[in-house]
Amino acid sequence: MSVSRTEVQASVQPDRATRPAGSRKITFTGWLMAPGITLLGVLSIIPLVMLILMSFSKVRLLGGLRLEFAGLDNWARAFGDVELWKSWATTLAFFVSTLGIELVLGVAIAVALNRLVRGRGLVLPLILLPMFVAPSIVGLLGRYLLDPTFGLYANLLQSIGITQDVLGHPVSAFAAVVLMDVWEWTPLIALITLAGLSGVNPSVLEAASLDGASEWKKFWHMVLPSIRPILLVAILIRSMDAVRYFDIIYVTTNGGPADATKIIPVRLYEAAFRFFDLGYAAVIGIMMLVLTILIARFFVRLMGEKEEN
Repeated sequence: MSVSRTEVQASVQPDRATRPAGSRKITFTGWLMAPGITLLGVLSIIPLVMLILMSFSKVRLLGGLRLEFAGLDNWARAFGDVELWKSWATTLAFFVSTLGIELVLGVAIAVALNRLVRGRGLVLPLILLPMFVAPSIVGLLGRYLLDPTFGLYANLLQSIGITQDVLGHPVSAFAAVVLMDVWEWTPLIALITLAGLSGVNPSVLEAASLDGASEWKKFWHMVLPSIRPILLVAILIRSMDAVRYFDIIYVTTNGGPADATKIIPVRLYEAAFRFFDLGYAAVIGIMMLVLTILIARFFVRLMGEKEEN
């Protein structure tokens, strides 16, 4: 019975996967990366530890920064704060509205662009243009366009009989900030979806056309399953961004009217920098961090299941 050279080497050299973790040596590449990883870890861990400490403390700023241990007072106050839960409900409504509209519009624009043979190079930059505008500038543009005295959109609405101040009514103000976010970030969904559509095999679609499948059936049963992983990536990026959405609302409505647009980041800003209630703000920040991690883990797990399927 002959034994191959590879089998002899495998029997002599211990397998890396079965080698005890303590016996592993840091490679030269590892030593080169160690300072950067250490610095990154310190910059990440220290703020997190301070945030947790502040959430259990009453922060004093007069006479220097001092933390006075307050136990679970901040946490109990947060879980019993009705106004805070209203802000969470507003955040959820904003999250679902913006993400749903952006997903539908983004996919529709990407499909239209994918079918556009001539002029795509000219149309695509125009569609992507809002994405490159700073959110604060988008907010200022929206505020001036909706101004009841000289705003262009306000004048158009007045011409059809809508005379109320758009940003002065709770429902219309919420709709306005949702549409501003949709205007700015739908191009990102369209761009990512367009990249996914370029990977769909055209011969499969041609075969389906020869079998008499309609355009809707081809999209629903063939195109959409093919681009589902990349759509999940787009949703993941936008959902994590929507949780910490702040700029446009702060510039346009500042959370009003009647707290109709006061989502959690605006509530956090008020607690930290308007009322200097840093312990309570730390609790809100940790809540946002936990929610962001849960959303990220949900979509990453969903993407993993799709890849396995």
